[in-house]
Amino acid sequence: MQPTLYGLPTCDTCRKARNWLDRFAVPYTFVDYRANPVPAATLKAWAAQLGGWEALVNKSSTTWRNLLPQRKNPGSDPEWTLLLKEYPALIRRPVVLKEDGSVSTGFSDNGFKKLFPR
Repeated sequence: MQPTLYGLPTCDTCRKARNWLDRFAVPYTFVDYRANPVPAATLKAWAAQLGGWEALVNKSSTTWRNLLPQRKNPGSDPEWTLLLKEYPALIRRPVVLKEDGSVSTGFSDNGFKKLFPR
């Protein structure tokens, strides 16, 4: 099994992550989570692994800033999953699911060097 990168094909950060993986010959699967929505149970599991919904949501995104104020404070897991299903661009990108089931978000050269040691 190889790692899976979840993101959006037009996202610059996802492109950088994919280019890094290609450059270092790390095999991976890419999933466009707008075209292939992530199940609610998976989103909940990712949030739990990352330490909560706050770690999974990109609050510096334009999508977040344009949300109505009452939508920015989901009070339960179902509310969070509904919000992320409605606005997949709110998910911090990329989400990396490693072979061992561990999850991480975002991209940096040093972060990927630690995730994928050669």
